[in-house]
Amino acid sequence: MTDPHEENGHRHSPRPADPSDAAGGPLDGPDGTVTLEHHVLTSLLGAWALAACSAQEAAAVEEHLGECEACADEALRLREAVALLQRPESLDLDPALRTRVLDGCLERRPPRIPVPAWATPYDAETARLDALLQDIGDAEWHAPVRLRWFEADGAASRRTTVAGVISHLLTVDGLVAVTLGLADPLGDITASTSAPANRTEAYWRASHYPPTRAVRAPWRAQSHDIVRTVSFTGDAGRMPVSYGDFELPLHDAMLDRAFECWVHAEDIADAVDYPYEPPSARHLNRMIDLAARLLPGVLAARRRAGLAAPGARPHLVTAGEPGRSLRLEIEGSGGGEWLIPLDSPGAVGSADHEVAHVALDGVEFCRLAAGHVPPADAAAGQLGDREAIRDVLFAAASLSRM
Repeated sequence: MTDPHEENGHRHSPRPADPSDAAGGPLDGPDGTVTLEHHVLTSLLGAWALAACSAQEAAAVEEHLGECEACADEALRLREAVALLQRPESLDLDPALRTRVLDGCLERRPPRIPVPAWATPYDAETARLDALLQDIGDAEWHAPVRLRWFEADGAASRRTTVAGVISHLLTVDGLVAVTLGLADPLGDITASTSAPANRTEAYWRASHYPPTRAVRAPWRAQSHDIVRTVSFTGDAGRMPVSYGDFELPLHDAMLDRAFECWVHAEDIADAVDYPYEPPSARHLNRMIDLAARLLPGVLAARRRAGLAAPGARPHLVTAGEPGRSLRLEIEGSGGGEWLIPLDSPGAVGSADHEVAHVALDGVEFCRLAAGHVPPADAAAGQLGDREAIRDVLFAAASLSRM
């Protein structure tokens, strides 16, 4: 039998196959494009739906889909199936995106009158909440919301609506507005005290009808006016803002209002099933720092009220001196470490006098300070004086209010 690879007594290697020799193989068209047979194009539909084709194959498939109705229907079904295999991505913007865009713009053209660094968290959080409100429909403004906080060492709550929450933010932000010389959103409404809860209840009672989405406009205008006005304050960020039974310097009050805005935005987002992320790490760190600075005063107030023990071995010192301390370690976004003086708000936290160590996630700590997490369930890690740890966790929850 003659070897097909032999010719005239000489053996030859087989010639490599040219793809164009095979039925349905790729052929170069007159304009350089790839032309494929129908059955080849059909076999490529799955890869095309997964975006796994080469650029030439994809172009050939897409040109074919415009001519073949059967393949176009099949391609549509495959694309829908691929979509079901992919995890849905949140449509909510990265909370840090606005800050990055503004930072980029301000690097190119700094403002003549910049927003103070201590007011940027409030500016960012009110903008994020406003974007959420713009996305919801009329009916969702009446969705039920339960405001939660910690009172008398127990959980407290108040039922309202999305519009009611914005009314609450409007009236309490009004404390800052009045300090800055702006109009009080209560107008002629009289509250028994300037405490946030009393102002809110007075506003709700004075409304002839349940609040609607119409409350967004005055809340939005007031937040813009506050940011614009604090930009002119210069070094006046320490002017006191009264909350009725306590005061905060303006720069801390702005952080407090940013924190409340985020917390209540999450309440609203949960009520209307809207994706919502925590603040940027930089802003979250400032909110945590405010809470850490307030803890010694709250501990002292709870001790005077008989809600916290003085400690088995209190280390009483004069103001400005190091005292018995708890190390608060915040992990994750916005994290850091703070030494909390335990026996006197005038003492200085000291590593040499550390008696306890508590570790918590940053967002979890903020939810504890908002009264949304029971103190007993909050700490991820605890070491040292159990009584001091309990007192600090309960003091953190006591920072919350309606």
